[in-house]
Amino acid sequence: MKTFVRALIYLFVALWLGGVMFFPFVAYYAFTSISDTHVAGTIVRKCLITLHYEGLFAGALIVVLLLVAQSIKALPRNVIAPVAITLVMLALTAFSQFSIIPRMERYRLAAGGAIDAVGLDDPNHAAFNRLHNTSTTVEKGVLAAGIVLVFLLAANVSKDRV
Repeated sequence: MKTFVRALIYLFVALWLGGVMFFPFVAYYAFTSISDTHVAGTIVRKCLITLHYEGLFAGALIVVLLLVAQSIKALPRNVIAPVAITLVMLALTAFSQFSIIPRMERYRLAAGGAIDAVGLDDPNHAAFNRLHNTSTTVEKGVLAAGIVLVFLLAANVSKDRV
């Protein structure tokens, strides 16, 4: 049972971080291989929304599994730090999903539907770009926290298992 719980924790961390690490490549190839930036942006947005729901699901399970692991002594050290980091990742993901993306969508629609159809000096385009930069920063934060989580989980192995 202990091995199974640990394996599930590692699986969900790998799933979430793998998606976060793969997403920039999806965005890059969408914008470099599709000539219509509106279509590319739509694909990227849908992928990001899916990634966020995957992260929210995986993150919630990671927290639950870490607490279960603590209670059944599947991990030799305290799980407060890994749980805290996972909660930070969840908060950042939720902020992006439920605050940044909807606001970007409102600015896109206010600009006429295709953000690149209006000039950079358009207030909707400028606000969209600011939110896009915030979104990028938030995703980098999720990635950085995820890497910290991996190190915390790796450190949470008893010396006799190394």
